[in-house]
Amino acid sequence: MRKLLPHPGLSALLLVIWLLMANTLSVGALVLGAVFAVVLPRFTAPFWPDRPKVRFGRDLLVYTAIVLFDIVVANFQVAAVILFRRNRDLRARWLVIPLELDTPEAITVLAGTISLTPGTVSSDVSADGRFLLVHALDVPDPEAEIARIKQRYEARLQRVFA
Repeated sequence: MRKLLPHPGLSALLLVIWLLMANTLSVGALVLGAVFAVVLPRFTAPFWPDRPKVRFGRDLLVYTAIVLFDIVVANFQVAAVILFRRNRDLRARWLVIPLELDTPEAITVLAGTISLTPGTVSSDVSADGRFLLVHALDVPDPEAEIARIKQRYEARLQRVFA
């Protein structure tokens, strides 16, 4: 089975994304999506010698729910900042977040999560992969924000990418 589907998670994701892009659940779309879901991971398998170890389960579902919730809440927070605050009252900060994550895939997911949440953007990872540079739009306490990111996202990602 591993030879047919070298990256089953990627295959499933490709099939779902294809069906969403096709915007139909016809036999043709399903067959073409299945072909892509089988062929593309087999073609790219030599470029992924060390597959990331991802635990699909409760931890990943909880993480996804938290990120989606945080995105919605942050949209309202950023809207309030834009509508009701003067520019000189903003407390924009650069945050240097020490990382305990050790795989490039986990660090990429963390950086992407931070960038997806309105009001923050990941801008750089240190050369040794131990620090993440993040810009935040309005942060009254930088240390508390770093602790929140580490506790809310990084700790959960450590369980997902174990």
